[in-house]
Amino acid sequence: MLPPELQSRAFRPYISSSASAPSFATTSSSYNGDQNPNPNPSPTSSSYYGGGAASRSRRASSSMKNSRLSPSSFIHNARMAVALVPIAAFLLDHGGTPVVATIIVGLMIAYILDSLNFKSGSFFAVWFSLIAAQITFFFSSSLYYTFNFMLLTLLAAFTCALANFLIGVWVSLQFKWILIEYPTIVVALERLLFACVPIIASALFAWATVSAVGMINAAYYLMVFNCIFYWLYSIPRVSSFKLKQEVSYHGGEVPEDSFILGHLESCVHTLNLVFIPLLFHIASHYLIIFSSSANVCDLFLLFFVPFLFQLYASTRGALWWVTKNENQLQSIRFVNGALALVVVVVCLEVRVVFHSFGRYIHVPPPLNYLFVTITMLGGAVAAGTYSLGMVSDAFSSLVFTALAIVVSASGAIVVGFPILFLPLPSIAGYYLARFFTKKSLSSYSAFVVLGSLMVGWFVMHNYWGLNIWIAGMSLKSFCKLIVGSVILAMAVPGLAVLPPQFRFLTEAGLISHALLLCYIENNFFNYSNVYYYGMDDVMYPSYMVIMTTFAGLAIVRRLSVDHRIGSKAVWVLICLYSSKLFMLFMASKTVLWVSAVLLLAVSPPLLLYKDKSKSASKMKPWQGYAHAGVVALSVWFCRETIFEALQWWNGRPPSDGLLLGSCILLTGLACVPIVAMHFSHVMAAKRYLVLVVATGLLFILMQPPIPLAWTYHSDVIRSARQSTDDISIYGFMALKPTWPSWLLIAAILLSLAGVTSIIPIKYIVELRTSYAIAVGVALGIYVSAEYFLQAAILHALIIVTMVCTCVFVVFTHIPSASSTKILPWVFALIVALFPVTYLLEGQVRINKSWLGESGVEDIAEEDSKIATLLAIEGARTSLLGLYAAIFMLIALEIKFELASLMREKFAERGGLRHSQSGESSSAASVPPRLRFMNQRRASTMPTFTIKRIAAEGAWMPAVGNVATVMCFSICLILNVHLSGGSNSAIFFLAPVLLLLNQDSDFFAGFGDKQRYFPVTVAISAYLVLTALYSIWEDVWHGNGGWGVDIGGPDWIFAVKNLALLILTFPSHILFNSFVWSYTKQADSRPLLTIPLNLPSVIMTDLLKIKILGLLGAMYSVAQYLISRRQYFSGLKYI
Repeated sequence: MLPPELQSRAFRPYISSSASAPSFATTSSSYNGDQNPNPNPSPTSSSYYGGGAASRSRRASSSMKNSRLSPSSFIHNARMAVALVPIAAFLLDHGGTPVVATIIVGLMIAYILDSLNFKSGSFFAVWFSLIAAQITFFFSSSLYYTFNFMLLTLLAAFTCALANFLIGVWVSLQFKWILIEYPTIVVALERLLFACVPIIASALFAWATVSAVGMINAAYYLMVFNCIFYWLYSIPRVSSFKLKQEVSYHGGEVPEDSFILGHLESCVHTLNLVFIPLLFHIASHYLIIFSSSANVCDLFLLFFVPFLFQLYASTRGALWWVTKNENQLQSIRFVNGALALVVVVVCLEVRVVFHSFGRYIHVPPPLNYLFVTITMLGGAVAAGTYSLGMVSDAFSSLVFTALAIVVSASGAIVVGFPILFLPLPSIAGYYLARFFTKKSLSSYSAFVVLGSLMVGWFVMHNYWGLNIWIAGMSLKSFCKLIVGSVILAMAVPGLAVLPPQFRFLTEAGLISHALLLCYIENNFFNYSNVYYYGMDDVMYPSYMVIMTTFAGLAIVRRLSVDHRIGSKAVWVLICLYSSKLFMLFMASKTVLWVSAVLLLAVSPPLLLYKDKSKSASKMKPWQGYAHAGVVALSVWFCRETIFEALQWWNGRPPSDGLLLGSCILLTGLACVPIVAMHFSHVMAAKRYLVLVVATGLLFILMQPPIPLAWTYHSDVIRSARQSTDDISIYGFMALKPTWPSWLLIAAILLSLAGVTSIIPIKYIVELRTSYAIAVGVALGIYVSAEYFLQAAILHALIIVTMVCTCVFVVFTHIPSASSTKILPWVFALIVALFPVTYLLEGQVRINKSWLGESGVEDIAEEDSKIATLLAIEGARTSLLGLYAAIFMLIALEIKFELASLMREKFAERGGLRHSQSGESSSAASVPPRLRFMNQRRASTMPTFTIKRIAAEGAWMPAVGNVATVMCFSICLILNVHLSGGSNSAIFFLAPVLLLLNQDSDFFAGFGDKQRYFPVTVAISAYLVLTALYSIWEDVWHGNGGWGVDIGGPDWIFAVKNLALLILTFPSHILFNSFVWSYTKQADSRPLLTIPLNLPSVIMTDLLKIKILGLLGAMYSVAQYLISRRQYFSGLKYI
């Protein structure tokens, strides 16, 4: 029996539009290049393998017309993500920070190349980053110290490298151009993924599990992961790259070459499933394999359990490569399954039942072996036959019912059920079998009643009288909860078969059971100790929480697919089961219920409205407001758990600002699904959401002081803040005032509100003025209080400077009628305030420190003067940085506005030409009045020249140039003050000159063609001037290098380095003139200047001259290559 997507059309009403691609010729002997699997081919279609070498040499565009392959997207991404995403996280964890940094840099480069529409470059960048990350992984990971054996280390390294390669293959399938241009290659890549991922993923998942829980049961972990990934990837599936026409197979059958995997891969997967766990167990436990019966049973279990799973998977087509005859497959399942089932049952008896539950078996030997075997083997046979659909007629139903009665009675005898009441379990087994065969609800009700009585008797008989406290409660209370949970679990299957009008009973039973399970596991996991007469033992492991969570989610999904429960019940159940996983990360008693509340508040946009129409908003506005309010209230209700989470993460109680910011950020992120999925067309919702998220981030980063009443409505938070541990350890610490952070937060939020048009400054000039002044005042007070707290006289000047800057930027970006007249004077005021503020700061401090001093000075006064001079120097450096940032902002804003103006002019001219070119063809359809208006507009269109820009705003280019030059000059001064004139700083500072503009006064001949000339000239001039200064300084101070060391005069040092410096001039002069004009010169001139730079690199005593020589050689090579490219481009144009 094949899976639904591979069944014939007679058994399924719909076939997916994603088609398959044929497999390689080596995988099938039935379908080769000479035989088409489609008996009725289209005249335009051809077999993938029938074209030969001639068809493979065709271009991709022509092959797509005649190929059965389709450039559709890869449809198995979710299936691949199940294995490859955890593997990637595992490899990153083992590689550490170097691997993460390599991957981040590589992906950033790939993203930049992709954004520039350089698709092939992005593809190769991804692969090169993966290769670099793998090389880094080999050197940064501790594989050898982990395994301490060279062969295992090499095997682990090879496995990690292969996993990295598979991740690259998966990423390659996401590039659409590869799917279009190379359709045959993507089929091979898809097949490679499905062939290798199950084996590699099982090994790495088992490795990760063993690293976490130990090596004792490693073979069983590998067996489980083998079964999971075999089910995900080895069940036959159709390729993603199949034309829609190929879905309509002749007779409704899928040909073998349409499967992703072939005979060889399916056979290898089967061998891996059945034999690899057994071989791994033998290799790791070869010393104790036959030491006991339990170890021997391990061998049988590791072989026959995967074998049984393989037989069950054959009902989904897993053994298609063996035979397609359904009768043969059924006989294979029956014979091999019976033998395997007997072996598995016997081994489980020895390995599990008698080993772990022997105390509950009340039958003396040898009868205990007989009754346990009857119970387990009979139950397994009944379950297997029913799951395989073998209970289909009257005789099989009779045998199934008799087997259920015998198993129930035998099980009751094993657990010690009184012989007098033995008919009760027999009747319960009869009614259970009748429910499965007849679907009788009354029979199942009788089974639930009788089963509840037997469960109650078992609990009363074995646990009721024990004086044990579990999870903070007595054993009797715990028994009540367990009995209630079992009764609900037994009742739900019967409720699920009720008519749809009684579906609420099923939903109520499932939700009640989930709540009860959450309560029990929360107590067990957070009070995970059993206290019995002083004995302390952990009894509820983490994997039980994971198992019950995923089992519950699987049941919910199955019932939802079968329409047994509604969407609201699915929503509640998913939130309850998912909230249990948070217990694994936080040791808190309330984290389960808090996370459940948060999930219930956040998930409705994802789960409750997904079935409605997508043409408009799925929520109504009042519903969106209601959900957002519920989210905010839920976050505030859960603030104690958020506080505990932040305390666990930071190692100490978080500040008030961090707590409030985390709550605001969590509220904003929780509202993202509401806006993204239901109000994506409402711009106001997006703007307010951005503002909320930005507020939370600012509170987290700045952590402003918050009044106690905002956060201390909680005993947990209050008690944590009143702890004296910090004082006893660190003592009392003087804290820096943090109130200015409120001003910075207000300024940033105001700016963000203005940019997103929440504040309508674009339309009201008065509001725009008030907005600019408010932002400037807030920034000015923040800068003054944060960095110039002791210089009070500067506060007014700094505030005025910041207000002028904000007014200039705002009105340059959104001009008004009179802004073109006022803004130049505002900029002039900023420039004038710069020297006044710089000089006034030092003068005021000097006068305050030295006023009224006598002629006799002691050492303390000298120290005070030195401290004052140092403070003045630091304050002046800060002022230089502040004004550099101001001038940089002004230059960027003017550059942006001029570029926008040029784009508008070009667009306007392009639209005019387009309209003129189409005028002749559309003149008949254009009304005469409109045609006349277009002609008049064309006749009055101003020409796009620099004079026109100068007439509209002559001050903008000049102001931008002044701001750029001042910013560059201040940065050079800061470079001298902070780094002593670093040689490499000029390469980071020179790009500032890219902000220069063409104006009518200073840079009239400067245009877009010469935009790189100031950068190259600045670098060359800076290095030349600093080299001359270094020569003069060394000669002046007597540090003339080798000439002085051996007794020679200083002029030898100076002449030698000056000569070497002059040798670098030709390359720099030629390249800078080339950058200015971009005119092709003789090819030999740049190449001839390269040897002149070699003596400067080899013989000089100064690093600056050596850098000039290297830079000159690079300039010559770059000029030659650019000239050659221009030459070939000209030939192509000709």
